[in-house]
Amino acid sequence: QEHATAYEALRVVGTQLNRDFVNHLISVTGVDGTPQPKTWKILLGDPRARGGVREVEIANDRIVSERTPVRSVAGSSEGATINTARLNLDSSGAYAVASHTAEKSNTRFAIVSYTLRTDEGGDPVWIITLENQSARPVGTIYIGANRGNVTRTAGMFAGASMQEVETDRDAERDTEDGGGIISTTKARIKRAFRRAQDEARDMFEKVHRSFQDFINRD
Repeated sequence: QEHATAYEALRVVGTQLNRDFVNHLISVTGVDGTPQPKTWKILLGDPRARGGVREVEIANDRIVSERTPVRSVAGSSEGATINTARLNLDSSGAYAVASHTAEKSNTRFAIVSYTLRTDEGGDPVWIITLENQSARPVGTIYIGANRGNVTRTAGMFAGASMQEVETDRDAERDTEDGGGIISTTKARIKRAFRRAQDEARDMFEKVHRSFQDFINRD
């Protein structure tokens, strides 16, 4: 049986707990996905809860655990709530983008872990960690959940980030100036990363899914 996606888990929260809770989403995490995890842990802002947050675990289309942690949770400040109107990528779509990107960087993996939260700019971001059979991380991919852009990778493409690629568009020119083998390698990695980004955008066009449309559907 296919395990539920993050959107489906959030729908369980909306139908079995409180419809308004999905508007106070702080984070969604799932581990050991093959590709989707058995259990999703959902963190919600709840002013009535002791620590201001409510943690709900969803498995098999039902709530299996619900608690209100007393200690404050990292990223649980008011501004860290995900604006679900900007959420356009379910975990299944994030997996499609991540696995394609991994393929482009020749990264082999067996298990997937997911975290959806806000980034520094307040936009929703999927952080996808790819692991091998021994559950050792082999790469991490940061995918904007609004537009599906791969903003950063770790352990792949030599950890190239979008900033590096954008501020160093002339890396290729360095090689002509006698920059040597290191510059040539950097330029090659950045070209590969840029190509993977372009392909990720194409993939996003195929797999994107508005959360608002999904949750408001009967």
